[in-house]
Amino acid sequence: MQPSRRIRPRRVAALASVTALTLAVGTSAGTGHLTAGTPTATGAGPISLARSSPLGPCMISGRPTVQMSEGVPTARGYARSTGTVRALTLMVDFPDAPGPGNALDRFAEFFPKTQEWFRTSSYGRLDYQARTPISGWLRMPKSFRAYGIERGAPFDPGYRQLVQDIVAAADPKVDFRSYDFLNVLVTPNAGPSALDTVLSVSFAGNMEAPVADGVSVANASFVYSRQDDGSGTYHRTGYRVLPHENGHVFGLPDLYTAEGGGAVGHWDIMSEDWGANNDLLGWHKWKLGWLDASQVRCATGPDPSEYALTPLAGEGGPKLVFVPLDRRSGYAVELRTREGNDETVCRPGVLIYKVDADVDTGMGPVKVHDSHEDSGGCTRSPNVHAELSDATFVPGEEFRDTKRGVRIAVVGADVGGEYRVRVSRE
Repeated sequence: MQPSRRIRPRRVAALASVTALTLAVGTSAGTGHLTAGTPTATGAGPISLARSSPLGPCMISGRPTVQMSEGVPTARGYARSTGTVRALTLMVDFPDAPGPGNALDRFAEFFPKTQEWFRTSSYGRLDYQARTPISGWLRMPKSFRAYGIERGAPFDPGYRQLVQDIVAAADPKVDFRSYDFLNVLVTPNAGPSALDTVLSVSFAGNMEAPVADGVSVANASFVYSRQDDGSGTYHRTGYRVLPHENGHVFGLPDLYTAEGGGAVGHWDIMSEDWGANNDLLGWHKWKLGWLDASQVRCATGPDPSEYALTPLAGEGGPKLVFVPLDRRSGYAVELRTREGNDETVCRPGVLIYKVDADVDTGMGPVKVHDSHEDSGGCTRSPNVHAELSDATFVPGEEFRDTKRGVRIAVVGADVGGEYRVRVSRE
């Protein structure tokens, strides 16, 4: 089993997304339901590809010491990210922080918006079903303070006790074998405001987690206070902390760093989940099995080659070009437009970013390359890293990595919205 490790906390809580703590994982590939002590495959699309396939050279991987890698395929054991998944969703309160009003109002802060977000992002390939077998507040036997929960808290002892108490309180009405992972929506008056510190966290596949109905409660996301930035958009965007946390359950790492969202900006919800809506990178969609092999191109040849790209938000068509640098890293190329989950795209065009499977979660495994450095960006949307908002490349512009001899040029776009890029190695 991989030992427990803490992910480095964010520097600025109010402008960054939530922390994840991840451990070794175990699920059942047949049903996706949690199974104690049985590590198996994730069921995501790329896992079925052989490394001898045309995409084999682009299936980068990290060393075993990397806790949560950008490698493809995703490590075994995270929750399935395709087909129907069932999220047991419980609303929890405490004697010193009783839930205000109806617990289903707390549920309504996240659903059906979370389901719709995943449906849109996955092109309908993920059928996310949130189940609430207990419609009221699930009262814990201890005060919130007694669990010792604070930012960066490890699983032991506080979260272990909390999960044990949740299981004990819910077990009479819940068959844990019927669900793929657990969402705990904590009453928002427990703990500090999210503007002061973000407590929301995910534990993915902790094989030492408590057992309920014979299965390990290994994959769980906890959401605390409301991520309300005061801009008046909370009713539209406040739910987005949960898709971010569930992204960890599906095996996606944090893309923010200690400096915040400066590496990826608002181009992926695993980087910034405050404020305006945003989608996932094309690399993540391939990693999750939402793109077919036919929609991905692996640019390995020495001769210049042209590739077509259609907008990432739309279903069908070529979506991703990957230029491997070695067996652990490479450049991803995709076309981003203002549609689907991408609310703040102010400069449609080709996004180019480096993916390094050997860099751990929260350490900057992805870096977007800015076509207009130090421009200040083209958006003023609240809680969006503005500098990278105009990072995209448009026809006539090109990216060069002179050290590695890689050149990626945007050579054209047609009236139908398809772009063409040329990849060459010098």
